[in-house]
Amino acid sequence: MYPELKRIAFLGGHTPRRCGIATFTSDLHEAVAAASPSTDCMVAAINDHQQRYVYPKSVRFELEERDPGSYRRAADYLNFNNVDVLSIQHEFGIFGGPAGSYLLGLLREVKMPVVTTLHTILTTPDIPQRKVMDELIRRSDRLVVMAQKGASILREVYGVDNGKIDVIPHGIPDVPLVDADVYKEQFGVGGRFVILTFGLLGPGKGIEYAIRALPSIVARHPEVVYVVLGATHPHLVAREGESYRLGLERLAEDYGVKEHVIFHNRFVSADDLKEFISAADIYLTPYPNEAQITSGTLAQAFGAGRAVVSTPYWHAQELITPETGVLVKARDSESIADGVLQLLDDPERMGAMRTRAYEQARAMTWPNVAASYLQSFNHAKADQRRVSRSAFAGWTLASRYDLPELRMDHLFRMTDGTGIFQHACYNVPNYNEGYCTDDNARALILCCRSDEHGGRASHANLDALLSTYLAFMAAAINRDTGRFRNFMAHDRRWLEEYGSEDSHGRAVWALGTCAARSRNDGHRLLSIELYERSLGVLEGFTSPRAWAAGLLGISEYLRTFPGHGQSNEMRSLLVSKLVEIWNQSADDDWPWFEQSLSYDNARLPEALILAGHAIPDPEALEIGLKALKWLASIQTTSSGHFRPVGSNGFYQRDGIRADFDQQPIEAQAMVSASLAAAAATSLTSWKKEAKRAFEWFLGRNDLGLPLYDPRTGGCCDGLHPDRVNSNQGAESTLAFAISLVDMHQAEEAFSASVQSA
Repeated sequence: MYPELKRIAFLGGHTPRRCGIATFTSDLHEAVAAASPSTDCMVAAINDHQQRYVYPKSVRFELEERDPGSYRRAADYLNFNNVDVLSIQHEFGIFGGPAGSYLLGLLREVKMPVVTTLHTILTTPDIPQRKVMDELIRRSDRLVVMAQKGASILREVYGVDNGKIDVIPHGIPDVPLVDADVYKEQFGVGGRFVILTFGLLGPGKGIEYAIRALPSIVARHPEVVYVVLGATHPHLVAREGESYRLGLERLAEDYGVKEHVIFHNRFVSADDLKEFISAADIYLTPYPNEAQITSGTLAQAFGAGRAVVSTPYWHAQELITPETGVLVKARDSESIADGVLQLLDDPERMGAMRTRAYEQARAMTWPNVAASYLQSFNHAKADQRRVSRSAFAGWTLASRYDLPELRMDHLFRMTDGTGIFQHACYNVPNYNEGYCTDDNARALILCCRSDEHGGRASHANLDALLSTYLAFMAAAINRDTGRFRNFMAHDRRWLEEYGSEDSHGRAVWALGTCAARSRNDGHRLLSIELYERSLGVLEGFTSPRAWAAGLLGISEYLRTFPGHGQSNEMRSLLVSKLVEIWNQSADDDWPWFEQSLSYDNARLPEALILAGHAIPDPEALEIGLKALKWLASIQTTSSGHFRPVGSNGFYQRDGIRADFDQQPIEAQAMVSASLAAAAATSLTSWKKEAKRAFEWFLGRNDLGLPLYDPRTGGCCDGLHPDRVNSNQGAESTLAFAISLVDMHQAEEAFSASVQSA
């Protein structure tokens, strides 16, 4: 009947997990599989953090609620298995991260159409809930709601086009309409009027209001018994034990109705549940809150032809008419009692309600619901209007790559008369952390390259900033040893005798850049002096990243001073060191310089590409390109966006790669190295790699959230599994700004080549 859908995956909880979503996912999967026997229907089940479950064979993949990597692995599994449609059962609480945001990591990776069933739709979501909901809507091809009220909220609150929404009722078993007396004896309630409430127990069920209504009901109908069927929600038990249930039992005793209330503290099977419902005369839902868009328990009782008394939450308002049930006031025991008594006092009316409810509910049986879902799945598959995951149009001859303008506002904010501060609290400088040579070197590089690329700062302002950063470098160097100190307190006290090798290499890089590019004679001459004084120290270093940074500075210097003997000699020495560690470490499975990937990774191949191309040294160039190609491959997701190795553990060979926390310097290094590769090879594929890495700043990343703040020019400090780090420190801001300058220069060079062609 539906041959075009070869494989459907369902994502949600699954029995034997005890929650409404798990039951729904299991029932929907079984119903769709029965309706379309030729379709391979599978389930990806969400495990809560408390325990694992013994699932049936239909559960092919398990996700751990609180493990963000589990969601991405699930996406890989679904993509690899060529799933035609993914059906997601969405409830904020069953997914990990703030407001269930870990789910978004999966949605950004999957390639198939997505149909999302929304079990909760909030009219006033908080900020995290709204962010998750907006992206969930954007990345879903179709949205299923179980009531017209849900469709109305999607249109009015979230701006969803009505054509994207399918209203499909909650499925129910197709059971016969039976007389309640047939089943009462087996539960020990023969000859009594049975009022039933069932489902996982928790404070939001309003059962206390029903118990308080019982004295008035029992006074007129002493044969009444109120059956509360269902186990306490497992998460509530884990937090509070059975205090809620025990409180209800005490309440029944206090109100003198203990003998009229039966608590069945168990999670019943589907077959047992049908019999409990069949034994009920009245099904009661006393939920206190209006904002419940669906109730599976209400749907099932209604479909079994039970008379219903309910508070007017959204699903009940839509399902129940005066002919099929009674609506009563929420949080009002007197109104509940009156509604129940209306039916107990008029058995003929109650019988008519049961018949009409049963007839009306036939469209809600699982076979009919499954057919509606298959129609929605086919609609999604046929349209397959997947939202583009690219931040920009392609970089082509016919279209200009639309880059942001360079803004220096945050750079000025972060700088005082001494230098640039290392860290920020949000976008406010953090004085407590002081300054460092690393960041002042980065700032010096930016200022040397930015004044001709659209920055808002005037040349005079840039000149003043450059003077500040260069002065910091001059103060940082020990002129006797040629070594740079790195960390300085806010009161201008140096905190160490000399800094790390990496910070020294970065200082050489900045000074080589300033010596080669500055148009200010004083800046250029001082940079040359400091560069030559510090260059020779690189020879004794053991850090590959210090060698690489030094090589980048040497490459800059030799562009302007190609005959400088010491620079040429040091370049050859450092290239040989990088080639040597490559030969010691690299093989076909791990083509890299070390047995781990840590930070600023792309700088190593970039240094070899620049030096190998300039010398020329074909071996060095080939190694640099091979290493960068491998690095690019492992930092590109299946959906095509950039995912750098995370700093929360990095990536040891044969170990587990850390995907978070992702750092801006990794994106910056990849932009710069890819553009160097493009210049050395003339291959447009490297321009695409640069664009991919640059777009990470702008939101083409695992969370779909921008790190760049276009209002100030600041950049956030990293990407966590569930959020952006909102602090806009110097390293991050400079990483974005230098990458932006790199991209501007590449675009200008590309445009010039097109015009001259």
